[in-house]
Amino acid sequence: MLCIHLKNIDPYFCLAAEEYLMKNFEENIFMLWQSENAVVVGKHQNAAAEINHRFVHENNIAVCRRISGGGTVFHDAGNVNFSFIKNVKSPSEISFKMFTSPVVEALAKLGITATTSGRNDLLIEGLKISGNAEHVYKNRVLHHGTLLFDSDLKNLGQAIKAIPGKYEGKAVQSNRSPVANISQFLKTTMTTSEFIQFLLALQLENPGNSFYHLNENDIQTIEKLSAEKFKPWEWNFGYSPKYSFKNEVEIEGKKLSIWLVVEKGVIVEAEVCGEYFSSNQLELVQKSLLQKRHDFNEIRKVFSDAKNQIIYSFF
Repeated sequence: MLCIHLKNIDPYFCLAAEEYLMKNFEENIFMLWQSENAVVVGKHQNAAAEINHRFVHENNIAVCRRISGGGTVFHDAGNVNFSFIKNVKSPSEISFKMFTSPVVEALAKLGITATTSGRNDLLIEGLKISGNAEHVYKNRVLHHGTLLFDSDLKNLGQAIKAIPGKYEGKAVQSNRSPVANISQFLKTTMTTSEFIQFLLALQLENPGNSFYHLNENDIQTIEKLSAEKFKPWEWNFGYSPKYSFKNEVEIEGKKLSIWLVVEKGVIVEAEVCGEYFSSNQLELVQKSLLQKRHDFNEIRKVFSDAKNQIIYSFF
């Protein structure tokens, strides 16, 4: 097995690296990586419905889509992501336990008892410390998960604080769970870097495992994949299944009601009513919204005053 410690902290690059290694290598792989602040949604989720738009936009948090299913997770410098890529003869060989067991065993060596939940999470004393997901490509499976080691749990909670009922569609929805950091259960203090080195060392103890450094060709190919697939708005938001959005707010003492239908991230139907706009303004706003992306900057263009409270009402 090749062991990799990815040093690039761009979340789009890291997600592209997983796909590249799965599709272009033959060896089994274990990889650890971290990223800048990011919300990462599952392949079949509605990204818009999974995030707190105001918090994410105002705090420059990236929104990314991965190639595996499952629910939304939050990444920051205190979160450690692990990825296993393994060759299998048939899908029947694949199980979450196959890939979470090494993590559970590693935590046990630190004096921590971790258990699995019914939703493919890892728990410590009933609190979620890891979310996991998988993607199968031909005879290879990618299993990856988060490890909340010393994350900012307040930021995590705010970034993925979605309001139920505003979005309706067939997208997979996340199940929110109480979370905790692994570090709070340690008997001896350890930094995030030391935790990463500890996990790598355990894998390198296994016979036949060796460390692998990405070469220049690897990096250039991953950067190209990141730029062409993982960074574009069309993948991160436009890939979301068709959905409808409704919201009713009061701004400056006046009501504003919004109803949108969105396909591939683009508004195809819009109805705006209430006391905030005059009848002429309402008609203009509705027409102006059509064929616009359901995106903060696109919505802002519709309103000449660009008041954030109005714009955020559309998310």
